[in-house]
Amino acid sequence: MDPEQDRIAPRQSLTALLFSAFLPGLGQLYNGEVSKAAWFFILTLCMGIPLASYLILHLPAAWTLYIVVGIVLGLVLLWLLGMVDAVLSARRKQVYKPLAWQGMGTYVLVFLLLSQVLYPSVNTYLRSYWLEGFTIPSASMEPTLIAGDWILATQRYNCAGCVAKVKRGDVVVFTYPNDRTINYIKRVIGLPGDRIQIRGMQVSVNGETISSAPKRQSGLAVVQERYEDKRWVVVWREPDKVLRPLDVTVGAGEVFVLGDNRNNSNDSRALGAIPLHDVFAKARQIWMSYSRERGGLQWDRIGQVVD
Repeated sequence: MDPEQDRIAPRQSLTALLFSAFLPGLGQLYNGEVSKAAWFFILTLCMGIPLASYLILHLPAAWTLYIVVGIVLGLVLLWLLGMVDAVLSARRKQVYKPLAWQGMGTYVLVFLLLSQVLYPSVNTYLRSYWLEGFTIPSASMEPTLIAGDWILATQRYNCAGCVAKVKRGDVVVFTYPNDRTINYIKRVIGLPGDRIQIRGMQVSVNGETISSAPKRQSGLAVVQERYEDKRWVVVWREPDKVLRPLDVTVGAGEVFVLGDNRNNSNDSRALGAIPLHDVFAKARQIWMSYSRERGGLQWDRIGQVVD
């Protein structure tokens, strides 16, 4: 008889705790509870980005902040539950015969496969086809978005089989045409075939002015713009500066985009119209905002829906 088959190896509470701290379910696997470990692995996978993406895409945008907070708290509770359960189970298994597969190599292999292969692969897929986070590095979209905003953008947009199509007024993420490793974010003003005219601070689409009369505020000209049911605010810095008039017709398969900070934006006035197939996401909500220049965390911006 193989003496290893009769070897008694009590489960150590500290080991079970540390394994569960690395990954919920790993402590249960150490305790020989394969079924329970599998449930912890599945819940850890589903309660992160997959669940958040599903809820954010199917519930009102105003709920996004609460969904993110709820998911984070849920994951923390799952982690704590995994550690407590593993410790209590280990204490009950002081007369324990390890199974043939139970060894450090198995635990390391499972941890690496889950944490470095399966979980990242699922999250990468979801970020590519469902929901992605972006940071705003510049002031080109002020006041809608400021440098330091962290936004969520839906990728179920402007794609084959997607219901959501590009509309005038949408704040979209697209591939920068001069460097395809960079993403830009701007507002769609014109669709294929639209005639865009800019005279001073007045913007017209197909002969219809979408800009209100400017109001001067602290050296800025603030303009309300609208198209159908959408409303947004743009600013013109140095409002007395004369800009060259623009009159263009958007080509087939292209969109005309502008930044909301009109005197501080590299957009279709300089780049030309953007290929429609390069637009891959629509900004949905600000979930975090931190600006050192503005004094740190911007609590009033967290949870704002991007209009």
